[in-house]
Amino acid sequence: MTTENAPIVQMKNIEKHFGSVIALAGVSLDVYAGECHCLLGDNGAGKSTFIKALAGVHKPTRGEIYFEGKPMNFERPREAIAAGIATVYQDLAMIPLMSVSRNFFMGNEPLRKFGPFKFFDHDHANEVTMKEMREMGINLRGPDQAVGTLSGGERQTVAIARAVHFGAKVLILDEPTSALGVRQTANVLATVDKVRKQGIAVVLITHNVRHAMAVGDRFTVLNRGQTLGTAKRGEISQDELQDLMAGGQELAQLEGSLGGTV
Repeated sequence: MTTENAPIVQMKNIEKHFGSVIALAGVSLDVYAGECHCLLGDNGAGKSTFIKALAGVHKPTRGEIYFEGKPMNFERPREAIAAGIATVYQDLAMIPLMSVSRNFFMGNEPLRKFGPFKFFDHDHANEVTMKEMREMGINLRGPDQAVGTLSGGERQTVAIARAVHFGAKVLILDEPTSALGVRQTANVLATVDKVRKQGIAVVLITHNVRHAMAVGDRFTVLNRGQTLGTAKRGEISQDELQDLMAGGQELAQLEGSLGGTV
């Protein structure tokens, strides 16, 4: 982790209002190249709104976003993607009946010319897809294998490998392990570790403290649209992080008032 350098992303005092509803109330976050920064919080904490502000989906009501030291004011997700900020959402934006290679290159199709005509370059797409998936530890039966036949963890890996191949400098993962079994979760977390070691910044959104502790370099906890704090690996234990995320101080006060029966 290269925290001695300037952060690749700085989000300062980000606020987001939806009418009278304040989803974010001044959240700040720094992300460094080659690190996994885990963003934790319970449902309704503001995690999704925060990353959508970074990904260009939501325009912040107030606050500043700096990317590679330059102020960014994304109007739409495509601008964030072009800058090098890629987001893998829970739904993965894949078509199950299409092949892995067609999903891998969706929106970035390699073309070859035949006279005045252009065709999808299957050979190039297949070769790149197989190579990238092998490097991520996934051995496909073939590039024409339908995405729908892959496990949830393998589909996550396809989406991650696709983002990395097309130049992601910052990779945002929205609850990538929420619907996976133990083995698939381990595979996805191993993929996150590989991506981080390539020097790419990873922002991992999760409500699972164990998964965060497995790969995280730094941890930021959100609660009701505000930052409760950021800690580096080694500065906070799993139990302390769980308590912070679950409102441990409030629970402790409640236990005291009820004589420790909570």
